[in-house]
Amino acid sequence: MNNDLKDLQKLLDKRRRLANAASIISYDLETICPKKGMSYESDTLTMLSSEMFKISSSKEFKDLIVKLYKEKDSLEYLDRVYVEKEYKDYLKEKNITPELNLKATNIYNEAFVKWIDAKNKKDFSLFAPYLKKVVDVSKELMNTRENKLSNMYDNFIDDFEEGFTTKDLDKFFADLKAGILELLARIKTSKHVIRSDFLTRFVPIYKQEEFSNYLLETNGFDFSRGAITTTEHPFTDDIGKDDVRVTTHYFTNLFISNIFSVIHEGGHAIFAQQQTDELFKHNLDNKMSMGMHESVSRFYENIIGRSKEYIHLIYPKFHELFKEELGDVSENELYEGVNLVTPSLVRTEADEVTYCIHIIIRYEIEKELINNNLDVNKVPELWNKKYQEYLGVSPKDDKEGCLQDVHWCSGFGYFPSYAIGNAYNSMYFEKMNKEIDVKKIISEGKMNEIISWLKENTFKKSNILNDKEWLKDLTGESLSASSFIKYLDVKYSDIYKI
Repeated sequence: MNNDLKDLQKLLDKRRRLANAASIISYDLETICPKKGMSYESDTLTMLSSEMFKISSSKEFKDLIVKLYKEKDSLEYLDRVYVEKEYKDYLKEKNITPELNLKATNIYNEAFVKWIDAKNKKDFSLFAPYLKKVVDVSKELMNTRENKLSNMYDNFIDDFEEGFTTKDLDKFFADLKAGILELLARIKTSKHVIRSDFLTRFVPIYKQEEFSNYLLETNGFDFSRGAITTTEHPFTDDIGKDDVRVTTHYFTNLFISNIFSVIHEGGHAIFAQQQTDELFKHNLDNKMSMGMHESVSRFYENIIGRSKEYIHLIYPKFHELFKEELGDVSENELYEGVNLVTPSLVRTEADEVTYCIHIIIRYEIEKELINNNLDVNKVPELWNKKYQEYLGVSPKDDKEGCLQDVHWCSGFGYFPSYAIGNAYNSMYFEKMNKEIDVKKIISEGKMNEIISWLKENTFKKSNILNDKEWLKDLTGESLSASSFIKYLDVKYSDIYKI
């Protein structure tokens, strides 16, 4: 290793340790931190973020990145890839002052605390001023970039899905919306009745906790390198090397919410746990895009988790554990029940068919906020209008409306990744089916064979290539809604007998 690379590595090691500590505090804030302790912990998080920023913005760090970028062709392949990625980040962040960084960090942390309060009180007006601050400071950060794109929202998209723009996503979402709404219209004509009375029965949390551990273990989650706890809004945090935390939220009268939160977050965690020592050594672990990450979590949640074969696999344990509460529910009734299509208000509880409509609504509102200066006070009105127009439902309050997601506390551009992930996984699921007997593997519980395929195909180059390159390399195709619409059509035409 050349001396410049060694010097850079020392700085990266320090930054990584600070990031590790910051992740632990952030995780604590969203899980078990008492309400009165949140302000102090947020301040500590701000301090750690500032220390990380000092490293990334230091003259020594910048000089090393610029110098190594000029010498990149002489570096080992993985080191070169890392330097190229870091150089791109350098170009994005080089003009952000410590003062602006601190200002942004404070605004994001404050917005999170205010969002929790507003959500609990079901009152968007309490959050609106802080959302305005988030919009303004996010644009301010973007405006420091020398290489920023002319369409402001494109910059936010590119941060999550490198190479994609609103031009790409407008076409993708238009096709997606048309296909989903056409299928939804056909489903509404179905005479087939799906039993759903059991979906809201009381199920004790202690039983759901046991089932959560069973699901994670069944799917291949390594508990020696991970843990699970509860939170307001489920997430997964790759805290550090060999430390991946999964969270869920239990509802006593909506047991399937936890089931699919755990399977979804467990998918994120499995992806994180498959990061190799070699990637970690070259600082390339967790360099995949959010669309790639969401493709895996939603692959586990829906393509696997809501499949007939997976329900067959977990049904014996389900029947054993919930016999008192759900003993009269057959395997087929459970399968149809978890695939019930009902336009609803809450994204995280949405069925597989209508889920992407929730993302499209958020995408359209984000564009208005960023590109067209939408007054934040009009977000609830626009939100409710779109839900009524697309799905025929209207929220009774802001909690089940525009306050349901935490994402806008820290910026914009993430929501499209969920829908992009659905497109990705349906595309590589087609390839997987040609190479291995997926249905047989799932029904027999040989989930490590699924992980092995994903590791060799989906995971292998995810940290190295950008989205468009990765998808082309993996499937030979470009982003399209067609595979996902086809997958939904085949599955739900069978379930609903249409």
